[in-house]
Amino acid sequence: MSTAVWPFIRIEEDGMAFIEGTTTKVIEVALDRIAHHWDADEIHRQHPHLSLAQIHSALSYYYDNQQACDELIHQRYQRSEELCQKLVNPILQER
Repeated sequence: MSTAVWPFIRIEEDGMAFIEGTTTKVIEVALDRIAHHWDADEIHRQHPHLSLAQIHSALSYYYDNQQACDELIHQRYQRSEELCQKLVNPILQER
């Protein structure tokens, strides 16, 4: 069985996938697709520093690794919720 290769995608040592030559994470492009229902053309309009080829490659990586990517998105969401809860100041909010 062959191993899938995604052009324009680099995987860091920690497993995080980035679009080659950028600081844009694959999950950021995937979230634009999931949350906003943007197609590749709209993602390109919103992120003109990314080429259509880079965007398609990022989406291909996401769909080929959807379970792991979705788990990472969920973990980051939970972490952000935890951090927001730590910032809640009831006394300040009461004022």
